[in-house]
Amino acid sequence: MTRSSLFAFAALACVPALPTAANAAAPGFCADYARAAVRQFEAASAIPGCIGGPSPRWNPDYQIHYGWCLNIAPPAAFAERGARSTHLSNCRRRY
Repeated sequence: MTRSSLFAFAALACVPALPTAANAAAPGFCADYARAAVRQFEAASAIPGCIGGPSPRWNPDYQIHYGWCLNIAPPAAFAERGARSTHLSNCRRRY
């Protein structure tokens, strides 16, 4: 391997993995994810002080959640859904 090839290989190894069509979430998965995200938003909005208002995580817009999901790998969607679930559980315990 030449020095320039080694340099190119090392540079590519430092680039974070981006989702590709092969590992991005499927439309059906994302439809379920987006419906759940909207339901979680509605549940959190019904608890005073649970969320400060719409944000990327806490948003009533199905299309925002769906579009985000289509561009990420399923583990990231599971993690985001889990973060909302944990926050919502904590709110329910406080109020």
